[in-house]
Amino acid sequence: MTRKLIITGGAGFIGCHTASYFAKKGYEVVIIDNLSRKGSLDNLNWLTKQSPVTHYKTDIQDKKAVEEIFKKEKKIKGIIHLAAQVAVTTSVINPLNDFNVNALGTLNILEAVRNYCPNARFIYSSTNKVYGLLNTVKIIEAPKRYEINKKEGISESEPLDFHSPYGCSKGCADQYVLDYARIFNLQTVSFRQSCIYGERQFGVEDQGWLAWFIIATVLGRKISIFGDGKQVRDVLYVQDLVELYEKFIEQGNNLNGKAYNVGGGLKFSLSLLEFIDILKDQGLEISYTFGDWRPGDQKVFVSDNTKVIKELGWEPKTSPVQGIQHIVSWVKKHRELLSSFMSD
Repeated sequence: MTRKLIITGGAGFIGCHTASYFAKKGYEVVIIDNLSRKGSLDNLNWLTKQSPVTHYKTDIQDKKAVEEIFKKEKKIKGIIHLAAQVAVTTSVINPLNDFNVNALGTLNILEAVRNYCPNARFIYSSTNKVYGLLNTVKIIEAPKRYEINKKEGISESEPLDFHSPYGCSKGCADQYVLDYARIFNLQTVSFRQSCIYGERQFGVEDQGWLAWFIIATVLGRKISIFGDGKQVRDVLYVQDLVELYEKFIEQGNNLNGKAYNVGGGLKFSLSLLEFIDILKDQGLEISYTFGDWRPGDQKVFVSDNTKVIKELGWEPKTSPVQGIQHIVSWVKKHRELLSSFMSD
């Protein structure tokens, strides 16, 4: 029996890995992506060479066009909603566009699901930015990193605090996703993701920092560190995340309307200064300067994965050293392609 999956943002970094994974598992994969993001066309070309996927060059802000796709595509088992405006700095420059993509676009997808495939399982790719600057959490400064006074990290019980237009738009969508399970009985979950990284991530200075550092270093570009470099994130390799998506699509019974913090956890956390040390250990020469903190930038965020481990039986497997090695190899192999993107 054919299983059909719709992936919005399917030509993006996370999206193309997700589409490839599920296509190899025998799913019929349908992608909605307007190809507006740098690198998305190259990702789509890479994907279509190895996997039979259907692509609609559609903007999720276009409610009518989204509805037509859902009308046409039948027997949908799951929707993985990844399409988004992804940068805090961009949201500050253009808050209206940020809202239209992240909040209104998500509502358009939810309405299409409600009207045309209400029994499908729906994953929303949310963000740890819904917790804001963590003003209720005590932050401790250590020599190379900031730490928090919580043993396992930040759990779902942490108060929401939408800081920055990006935090507001993603947080708004996050709450709609949860409420549509409660009000309309949809099978929706929100994964509040930490820093996801991996191959085919065309990182830039204000988003995808781990990939950006590696790309810039390999290409001999200088890097700006906003803040003091002690800020900490738990990092999650993209393949580990995709396996979590599969667990919910295949096994997510009675999890409707739940939010999960999803990241590498304390074990796979690192500061920028620690990340630079890993790059140096891999033989890379890195040049960087320090600048002012950016608005809404958390000094530390580490996901407490306890809930998702317990309820979906999932844990991250790929250590930062392993994952970073994968990206370094990919960047070196695609040096010419990445150099052309950076010069555009």
